[in-house]
Amino acid sequence: MFTRLAEQYRSYVQDLVMSLQALAIVLEKRGYPASCYTCGTSFESASFMVSLREGHLIRFLVSECSISWTEMRDERELMKLEGAEAIRQLQELADLIKEDLVATTAPEVLVAGI
Repeated sequence: MFTRLAEQYRSYVQDLVMSLQALAIVLEKRGYPASCYTCGTSFESASFMVSLREGHLIRFLVSECSISWTEMRDERELMKLEGAEAIRQLQELADLIKEDLVATTAPEVLVAGI
């Protein structure tokens, strides 16, 4: 049973790393300085960072050992979350980006549909 759970967790980490890479690309296209660095090609760990505005930085780290979210303003740590809470916070960020994309592309779709 534990071997199966370990393999499922590894697979989960790989999916999370790939999602972080995609999120970094979308954020960069939206004008936010963002990066996602991975170790090797096996997607076992990643360091994701985005600057939402001047002095507001988010760092999300994922590995086979841990998952963490750190939010900083003016080089001071405001919040540090781990595990499921860190993932929930990452989902909130992704939802905000989706809302922003919908809000900015909706008028173009309406104009194109006329």
